[in-house]
Amino acid sequence: MTTRLASCSCGQLKAEVVGEPVRVSVCHCLACQRRTGSAFGYQARFPLAQVRVSGASTAFERVGDEGSKATFHFCPKCGATLYYLNEGLDHTLAIPVGAFADPQFPAPKVSVYEERMHAWVKVPDAEHLF
Repeated sequence: MTTRLASCSCGQLKAEVVGEPVRVSVCHCLACQRRTGSAFGYQARFPLAQVRVSGASTAFERVGDEGSKATFHFCPKCGATLYYLNEGLDHTLAIPVGAFADPQFPAPKVSVYEERMHAWVKVPDAEHLF
């Protein structure tokens, strides 16, 4: 069984994940662009039972474009987001793929908010939602 370790930039906040993600996606919404400082967010969702988080985090809650809440947990020392919880998806936890620092991480299979996608972005073989 695959075990992966995600961490914030300074290494104080970590998430150990056992098993494969239930969903790997990219989100092109403006909130994800702001949160990541990039053209999109790239994240993997895992069942809560497969994740062990260690270290201190600070939480920030925001309401998304469709009205649901997401609670982002970030390192109070370096500010990097390590994971977030989505309202209505209480059995899963999402981790930004970059926190794994793993170039071999699975490619996204879902792409959302493509109406806000930058013109140069090409998502490989993904289901295109919204």
